Amino acid sequence: MEENGNSTRHSEERKVLRRLWQLYEEVVLPLEQKSFYDHFCAPPISMEEFEARPQVLLVGQYSTGKTSMVKWLTGTNSPHFDVRPQPSTDKFMAVVHGDEERLIHGNAATCLPQLPYQGLSRFGGSFLGSFQALVLPAKILRDITFIDTPGVLSGSKQRIGRDYEFAAISAWMADRADLVLLTFDAHKLDISDEFQEVMEVLRPYADKVRCVLNK
Repeated sequence: MEENGNSTRHSEERKVLRRLWQLYEEVVLPLEQKSFYDHFCAPPISMEEFEARPQVLLVGQYSTGKTSMVKWLTGTNSPHFDVRPQPSTDKFMAVVHGDEERLIHGNAATCLPQLPYQGLSRFGGSFLGSFQALVLPAKILRDITFIDTPGVLSGSKQRIGRDYEFAAISAWMADRADLVLLTFDAHKLDISDEFQEVMEVLRPYADKVRCVLNK
């Protein structure tokens, strides 16, 4: 009975979303195009972004528990969750729902029509090599998507091996996220230059940013 109820609810939600998309496409989008809205604010919304599940973006310095938090919330023990005391996660990883566990690498993830990440292709091949989507059959992912990010390093280490614009990509994802979690180690509250830069680009999204003191 519960599954039938959920199925009916999701069906009704999709009908509402389709109607809202139709209104956007017929009324709002022509106004955006006529006023060159994308030149001074944001490009048009794609249908994939419009229909995407709510997204939670996790940002923070290394070893503040971002990946461990996603692992615990999904209740899975995937080998793709790399949890170590030293800096480990070196990729942006969208954790999405699917029937079977699989890893989709950057170029493929931005081409799949069922994922709302086509816009990431603008950041080039260097970034796409550091982006992936992890598909998991976790129940919570039916209603929400998590985006885990590389830990921001401190001092001279912070830009080693990073050949893409970390802050700009964080801003792109924050713009599309419904909640942004800034994670801190409660015993190490020093903030690197790069993390300050990231927090600055997140300023326009302050209404959906929450700070998490972990450990």
